[in-house]
Amino acid sequence: MKTPSPMYGRIKQYVPMLEWASVYNSNTFTSDAVAAIIVTIMLIPQSLAYALLAGLPAEMGLYASILPLVAYAIFGTSRALAVGPVAVVSLMTAAAIGNLGLTSPTDIALAAVTLAFISGVILIAMGILRLGFLANFLSHPVIAGFITASGLLIATSQLKHILGVDAHGHTLVELIFSLVDHRDMINPVTLGLGASTLVFLFWVRKGLKPTLLNMGLAPRTADILAKAGPVGAVFVTTFITFLFDLSSHGSKLLEQFQWVYHHLQYPVFHQRSGVSCSCLVY
Repeated sequence: MKTPSPMYGRIKQYVPMLEWASVYNSNTFTSDAVAAIIVTIMLIPQSLAYALLAGLPAEMGLYASILPLVAYAIFGTSRALAVGPVAVVSLMTAAAIGNLGLTSPTDIALAAVTLAFISGVILIAMGILRLGFLANFLSHPVIAGFITASGLLIATSQLKHILGVDAHGHTLVELIFSLVDHRDMINPVTLGLGASTLVFLFWVRKGLKPTLLNMGLAPRTADILAKAGPVGAVFVTTFITFLFDLSSHGSKLLEQFQWVYHHLQYPVFHQRSGVSCSCLVY
């Protein structure tokens, strides 16, 4: 048996794909294919929502969800890690860009791209310098408080979509008062659809698989269908919205957007509207 060269071993340290690709089999491919279908379908509405949460055009969420998945499949060290836009990062992006006072969509997009590029450079530098140990000095109560506060702020900011009202605010108190002020504008159709979907999603996490097993389905089939529960919610709610034309009943729909294919280019670091410098300082 031929012994791998030392050079090949060093390359595998930076390209972990070479490690698992050598033992990849058909069973793993089947599981990955099912996971890929579910993740892809769920990633579409999630990425759109994360972009809107960050104050960016909805289509930018799709753009930001493609290359990270491909790059991590090659260079990532975990085969079970979910990679892509997340709510906390979207919230922090919105907070950073919001402090710049920008009004032009072009400047807002430029600020988001510049902020993402600078963050990526810092993370790469920290990885090369092996600075991951610094995370050991972060206080657990501080991290727990930050995550809890972010979750409350994000959940409250999304209540306006479930209630069908136009509420605004940058803090939890402002959002709550805005929701209370707009309570007379609550759309029953939107509230009914959103609340029923939430109840279904909470039930799917622990209740769907036992129900399918009691119906006589094989454990593997029940497991796959249970994981695909959120996908079913997306399809069913989309079908209901189309079938009953809920937009005519006051329910807001994501407007059709135009696909714009941009050429890859370097970020702009000159002081256009103070974007780059302000993002860096923040």
